[in-house]
Amino acid sequence: MSKIVTMIPVRMASSRLPNKPLVDINGKTLIQRVYENVKKTIEGDIYVAAGDQVILDECAKFGAKALLTDPSLPSGTDRIAAALKQIDPDGSKYDIVVNFQGDGLNVDPAINNRLIEMIERTGCDIATCGMVFKRKEDAENPTNVKIVMGLREGEKEGRCLYFTRAVAPYTRNPEKCPNQDLYHHIGIYVYRASSLAKIVNLPVGVLENRESLEQLRALENGMTIRAMLIDKLKLVEEAPADINTPEELAEARRFIK
Repeated sequence: MSKIVTMIPVRMASSRLPNKPLVDINGKTLIQRVYENVKKTIEGDIYVAAGDQVILDECAKFGAKALLTDPSLPSGTDRIAAALKQIDPDGSKYDIVVNFQGDGLNVDPAINNRLIEMIERTGCDIATCGMVFKRKEDAENPTNVKIVMGLREGEKEGRCLYFTRAVAPYTRNPEKCPNQDLYHHIGIYVYRASSLAKIVNLPVGVLENRESLEQLRALENGMTIRAMLIDKLKLVEEAPADINTPEELAEARRFIK
């Protein structure tokens, strides 16, 4: 049976929503609500990978394990890898690492259980997920990342061949293609622990730099990423999935109890 650890990367710096991890949402801080959602859903150990001492202090109040990491680390992936190194320096304690975003207040943690199963079943390096685009304008928006994978009609998971901000793949002969769906990448990741250690020590990739998509570093270096299509991302459909702006905070307070 796999030994699993969930890392929740969190830092205070946020230009659009100051002190974001500590904002109050109906009596509990954002980080407490995220931690509690994860704890009741995903098996294994859970740590908050914090970029600031004040986050450690807050975690101590509600009993969460937290690890202090360098606040200047460039990404959440680097932060969870640094935290993991503190508790598993030789890489022997854990097999699988779940990266659960610290602002994913309304993201259903149960999705990660399906991704853990996919890694165990297929042996891929990284497991992630996507949703079918419903609207053409959403697919054409470069802030919405597309997964390129060759799924046949009815298939719900497959190997990721590419990630892009462009609209891809192109359909040249629509009459010959029963499946013309475009897949919206949802940035939820589960890693094989050895693969996480590898990816953070690789140089920034050419395509990664061009598209500003970190997952392309893994593909450029021959690692395998699989994605699973999901139909439902949120715990409460009316509320935002994560919190990035004062407007989203206000919406979360309306619906998250």
